[in-house]
Amino acid sequence: MGMMKTEAPLDEKAIIAAAEKALADIAAVRGEVSKVIFGQESVVENTLLAVLSGGHALLVGVPGLAKTKLVTTLGEVLGLASNRIQFTPDLMPSDILGSEVMDQDDSGRRSFRFVKGPVFAQLLMADEINRASPRTQSALLQSMQEYHITVAGHRYDLPAPFHVLATQNPLEQEGTYPLPEAQLDRFLLQVDVHYPELAAERQILLETTGISETTPQAILNAERLVEIQTLIRQMPVSDKVVDAILALVRSARPGQGNAATDKNVAWGPGPRAGQAMMLCARARALYEGRLAPSIDDVHALAEPVLQHRMALTFAARAEGMSVRDVIEGLVKQAKG
Repeated sequence: MGMMKTEAPLDEKAIIAAAEKALADIAAVRGEVSKVIFGQESVVENTLLAVLSGGHALLVGVPGLAKTKLVTTLGEVLGLASNRIQFTPDLMPSDILGSEVMDQDDSGRRSFRFVKGPVFAQLLMADEINRASPRTQSALLQSMQEYHITVAGHRYDLPAPFHVLATQNPLEQEGTYPLPEAQLDRFLLQVDVHYPELAAERQILLETTGISETTPQAILNAERLVEIQTLIRQMPVSDKVVDAILALVRSARPGQGNAATDKNVAWGPGPRAGQAMMLCARARALYEGRLAPSIDDVHALAEPVLQHRMALTFAARAEGMSVRDVIEGLVKQAKG
């Protein structure tokens, strides 16, 4: 069993004890979120996996599917200080990062003071990220990658933990700027949000149109979340699972001997996809109530991990194929 090197590796008994406590906490988080968000189990799961793994998630779906509500609910349940930015075409980088203002004291001396922008939060909701100009998008994406910002030559560290949950409409609308590929890669997972099932939609109608709405309670706080994130990085991953991750990620790259991929994929996922899979497979094991990740976790995570990290050839798109079809085919091959 290969373990990641950490500053103070826990022994196996301590890891199991800590993991069992984390299992209980994560189960409580799931229960609390389900009081407010009906149905959408895979959306809730994948969004939580991204946060538990210490990463950012991109939620893609048509308007009105409770993407924003999910993020605000997670902020409350995880006990994180959250902010929301509604992206618009005229939004400037300083609207996100903050800006320097000039102060004048009683004696007339002037000095600059930095006023922090909404990016200084533990959970940042970036609503409709594809509506802002590339310049503004890149200001946010740099902070996602580096966990600090630089304004007028001064470095300001962002709070820890720092998570961005961005939403994006898949509709081809005028006035949107699709995120460049290198910036999509910054998101640990892409979570597709579909229309609710009939039973869940019935529950939505009944529960949300009365006088009182359920408000979620905080289950964790920022310190406890960081503890769980650290634990996830210490969970052992068997060689069998590591091999499955490598085989899947590499099979999605053209030129690696996979005939279907060579035919349909223009470019495939880089090493970040494997890193995302290593972290999320551990988090998914805990989420599902297990102490070790399995090959099933790898297959279940293939779509959210890979779909925003690869592109189809023109010919494949012309035939009406989607990235999801290609990933489904690769998972079927992997299962043999």
